[in-house]
Amino acid sequence: MKPVGVAGPVFVGAPPRKGVFTTSGEGSVWFGSPVPEIASVLVRSLASCGELEWGRTRLAVRGIALEGGGPAPAADGLVELETLTPVVVKHESRNLLPGDEYFVERLAHNLAHKAELLGLPAPRGLRVLEAGPRRRFAVRGAPRIGAKVRVELDADARFVAALRSWGMGLDTIQGFGWIR
Repeated sequence: MKPVGVAGPVFVGAPPRKGVFTTSGEGSVWFGSPVPEIASVLVRSLASCGELEWGRTRLAVRGIALEGGGPAPAADGLVELETLTPVVVKHESRNLLPGDEYFVERLAHNLAHKAELLGLPAPRGLRVLEAGPRRRFAVRGAPRIGAKVRVELDADARFVAALRSWGMGLDTIQGFGWIR
């Protein structure tokens, strides 16, 4: 498990078209990690490169900005999180969607594993409050299937802050599970 998250490019003014990822001349990509050493390497690396390859698209790097991970809860307790990109969850090599048997169990396991890697208490009481439609992407020829979610969980505030820099579910390094 890699403590790195990526949110796929969001392009300003890109016209939506069904079944096609559209682009424009202006956009942003977000990278994050709850591990400061990794985050600092990301910043240094991005600052020194002039171009990123995103699939078959070349993205010119015009600048970088360091942002906080969003509003962290003031204290431990119940929190709602919503993803900007689909969450990928699997059980025995089968893609799961919210509402499928084992989805909540496997996502809770993923979150507990992330907490363990960071030395933090595992979140409890995970509930899916809302789910978007099924989305399918091909990443290096392999299918990634998931859905955006809005969840509620009881968690340590430090874990919530870390999750905002890492994402929920699997394949966060490929742009999935990024938290809004």
